[in-house]
Amino acid sequence: MSKIIAIANQKGGVGKTTTCVNLAASLASLQKRVLVIDSDPQGNATMASGINKFELKKTICQVLIDGMDIRDCLIEETNGAFHLIPANEDLTAAEVKLLDYLAREFRLKNALNDIKDKYDYIFIDCPPSLNLLTVNAMCAADSILVPLQCEYFALEGLTLLIDTVDQLAHAVNPKLKIEGILRTMFDNRNRLSSDVSDELKRNFDTLVYETIIPRNVRLAEAPSFGKPAMYYDKSSMGSKAYMALAHEMLQKDGK
Repeated sequence: MSKIIAIANQKGGVGKTTTCVNLAASLASLQKRVLVIDSDPQGNATMASGINKFELKKTICQVLIDGMDIRDCLIEETNGAFHLIPANEDLTAAEVKLLDYLAREFRLKNALNDIKDKYDYIFIDCPPSLNLLTVNAMCAADSILVPLQCEYFALEGLTLLIDTVDQLAHAVNPKLKIEGILRTMFDNRNRLSSDVSDELKRNFDTLVYETIIPRNVRLAEAPSFGKPAMYYDKSSMGSKAYMALAHEMLQKDGK
């Protein structure tokens, strides 16, 4: 049975795409069947998987807007050893066009029905806003993974996101919950990072992953080569951290 996880945070630059691609690659290396859905018009998860977004004719946009069978844009060969539903800038117009549809919040959920059972994990990389694309992801998902940079405004933004998840759970997706909060780009030389991390643990306890993703240059460099970090530099601290996160997730899921 598949587990669908939306990776979301309305704040940009917190490591959503980095987490999506590297966690997916780590789980795939552990023989799990993994699908990544790029739901961000920037197409960063697509490019980080080694797929040129500028050459694509079939993307998640055609699935959401035209009702294309999601299998028709499925890419099985990526540099992360996971399957991919890609995105590019065509998705920018999708939110406006979706306003004309009935049950517009469920377009992604319905599209996934035919393929979701083929995977152990499905990760949806969300845009950095709480827009209709993100709502589609949250309606399709079982849970939300929240990457969070340990900085001053992080807790305020997290509270807003949790409120949104609660509202969606009551309104349209009763099973939706917070999968976990992941501390990213952590610098242990920075007192603020440690203080915010401690505050997260005090307030959210078991929701906070034990694994911490460090600030790491290899994680930043890998997307420019179209690879997850583990295939760019397996020995890097960033690669090891995401592998540890994959093991922690499997342990929590009893797998």
